[in-house]
Amino acid sequence: MEPILTETGSCPPPPVHVGIIMDGNGRWAQAKGLPRVAGHRQGAESVRRAVSASVELGIRYLTLFGFSNENWKRPQSEVSALMGLLRLYLRQEIAELDRQGVRIRFIGDREKLASDIGALIEGAEDKTRNNDTLTLTIALSYGARQEITAAARKLARLAADGKIDPEAITEEVFEDYLETAGIPDPDLIIRTSGEQRISNFLLWQLAYAELFFVDTYWPDFSKQNLEEAVDEFNRRERRYGA
Repeated sequence: MEPILTETGSCPPPPVHVGIIMDGNGRWAQAKGLPRVAGHRQGAESVRRAVSASVELGIRYLTLFGFSNENWKRPQSEVSALMGLLRLYLRQEIAELDRQGVRIRFIGDREKLASDIGALIEGAEDKTRNNDTLTLTIALSYGARQEITAAARKLARLAADGKIDPEAITEEVFEDYLETAGIPDPDLIIRTSGEQRISNFLLWQLAYAELFFVDTYWPDFSKQNLEEAVDEFNRRERRYGA
């Protein structure tokens, strides 16, 4: 499929914010007769490709669903392996992300993470804080319902203390209490592996996002896959409910 062109013959601008539900690591490994951790390890390589491709395509915000609140229910051996890969990623990749001008942010419940992982996360966020080529947000120990509930709880406390008028709580005010405050809503959400679910990812933020489902397992996700999703995004007419 050829990319679409504008009337001037140039490619239209990419979506500002792309979110990806990275799915299929386990099934990729199973199909190859490998342990699930091998799929997660290869999935980390796909994260590197997706970040580099996003920078090349001019995408400004990339949000990756790395580990959900529900994923803590997986076998302890798999969770431990995932946390080990996360430690490795944070130790080895931050310098390269910084070189590319990538700012990294994390959203999710950090209290469930080991203290050394929390320290690595804080160090990565601090080191890349002033970068502005791409903002990479990783949803880790994250659930959208929990995020919305937490925002509502904060506002309820403020209202109970008389610090905010409940009538003054608009959508814009509410968004300031979400973990994604300061990040524009995603324009495009991609889910890999052929599944067609949102799985508790950015439920508030994706109200008007375009959804794109690809059969490719996440470990095989390539720059070409991302380009195809962006091309499809540019073919769609966004109405925002109008």
